[in-house]
Amino acid sequence: MNDATLAPGRRLSQIRQEMGLSQRRVAELSGLTHSAISTIEQDKVSPALSTLQKLLKVYGLSLSEFFSEPKVNRSPRVIVRPEECVEIGSLGVSLQLVDNGAEKRTLAMLLERYEPGASTGEKLRHPGEETGTVLEGEITLVVNGQSYHLYCGESYVIDTGLPHSFTNTSDQPCRIISAHTPANF
Repeated sequence: MNDATLAPGRRLSQIRQEMGLSQRRVAELSGLTHSAISTIEQDKVSPALSTLQKLLKVYGLSLSEFFSEPKVNRSPRVIVRPEECVEIGSLGVSLQLVDNGAEKRTLAMLLERYEPGASTGEKLRHPGEETGTVLEGEITLVVNGQSYHLYCGESYVIDTGLPHSFTNTSDQPCRIISAHTPANF
C-alpha cells in the first residue's frame, strides 16, 4: 500500500511522525485541539475541508498533493477519465480534482458536488483566484463575511486569499464546476 492509499487519518499521522512533530505541537501550530488531532489520526472522524487545510498548512502540503498518487515517469494524460480524478472532499462535499499527472500545473479544475446541508466548513483561505459555475441546484457562498446565494447557471469569481465557504442550504444536491489558479488547492 503506498502512502496516498492510506486512510486520510493514518496518512496525516504518518506525515506528522515523519516530520518529527507531536500531536500537541501540531495542535498548537494548526489552532486545533489535541483531541481533534488524535481523533482525526485514528480515522474516528473525517475532518472538514477547512480543518484538513489547517493541518496540511502545518505540513507544507496542498490538498491536491495530499490526495494525489505518487507520480511515475510517464507523460501527462490528455484525456482524464472520471475514475482518474482525485477526490479531495469529505463530509458530503465531493471535490474531484481533474489531474492529468503533470508534474507542474498553473491551473486546477474541480468537479464539485454538495449534498443537502453539506458545507466546506469554516472559512477556506488560499492564495489565488477561483471562478465557477453552478451546474445544478443552488449554493450559498460567503466571501469575507458577505453572503451570496447562487442558482443554477450563475457564476462567481473570487479572490481565494479572502476567507470563503460554500454551503448547500437547500434540500437538493448542488453541482459546480470551478477553476483555480495557482494549482495548489
